Amino acid sequence: MRPLRGLAARRRASVAGALGLLLTVEACATAVPQGQAPAASHQHRGAARGAPAPHIDALAAVGPGAAAAAGAGTGTVALAPPPAHRRGGPAGSGPRRASSGPGPAYFHTLPPGAALPSGAQCARWVRARPIAESKRMNRAYNQAMGQPVGPGFLAGDAPQADQLIAPRINGGFTGATGEILRWAACKWGIDQDIVFAQAAVESWWRQTTLGDWESSGCPPGHGPGVDGKPGLCPQSWGILQNRYPYEKGSWPGIATSTAMNADTAYAIWRSCFDGYEAWLNTVEHVGTYQAGDAWGCVGRWFAGRWRTAPARQYIGTVKQYLHERIWLQPDFQEP
Repeated sequence: MRPLRGLAARRRASVAGALGLLLTVEACATAVPQGQAPAASHQHRGAARGAPAPHIDALAAVGPGAAAAAGAGTGTVALAPPPAHRRGGPAGSGPRRASSGPGPAYFHTLPPGAALPSGAQCARWVRARPIAESKRMNRAYNQAMGQPVGPGFLAGDAPQADQLIAPRINGGFTGATGEILRWAACKWGIDQDIVFAQAAVESWWRQTTLGDWESSGCPPGHGPGVDGKPGLCPQSWGILQNRYPYEKGSWPGIATSTAMNADTAYAIWRSCFDGYEAWLNTVEHVGTYQAGDAWGCVGRWFAGRWRTAPARQYIGTVKQYLHERIWLQPDFQEP
């Protein structure tokens, strides 16, 4: 359940520069695996970007502070930057209500151990500030919900992870792609711009993305050759490229439901952020893993290791996309 997907070839040269890696898709497939625990590893890999589209719709780029005003009267949210002192996802005091309009205009990172909003509460907040669909290929997946993951899903982590985090995973939301990502950010207490940027790195926000093609570790019904590559099957699925061999309890939802994919990915991030992954200090690591490092846990999603060089390179790429606000750019839009 710990993804370490190597990055696939990108259309934008800025990605290669940010990573410092000029990798082919084939080379990425052989990247060193991450681990959910010392005995298990997980990999992430993004997908090639798509063709430009002519407009941004509701994902209009706006200046700092505009989020509070966006939606007044209409209820529509513009995905504005957070205040400068909040950018980058440091743990904060929680979702903040805008001065006008329903629900929080922006979801910030909540500290380790914080009381998290329920999925139902987050759904109400997100739906009160609708976002137009920007990824037409996701429409069917966005209307599908997920399922509970069952006991033992986070068994490699501290017992609290299976007691407090795993039971909340259900993919219980439908909406536009941007709304689903906001819902996951709200539900798991992670800065929404980190979510937007990471999903762009992993899949260009496409739930149809398949990655980590291998000859084994195939999901049910997707044996070697079934999905178009002779002798190979995709281990990684969807908008966050969740990896089936390490997240079997979330199958088939991580493939069929955008919400389930994001819900599962950020539950795993929260387990890391809350300090439940002490195994990270028993495998290759740089520095000491501890609770409260939002970016360290982003890197661990890719590398399955704590702040190693591949993890830091991945963090750099996500930060670059966040800085560019790539999800607002015209060539990102595929409505």
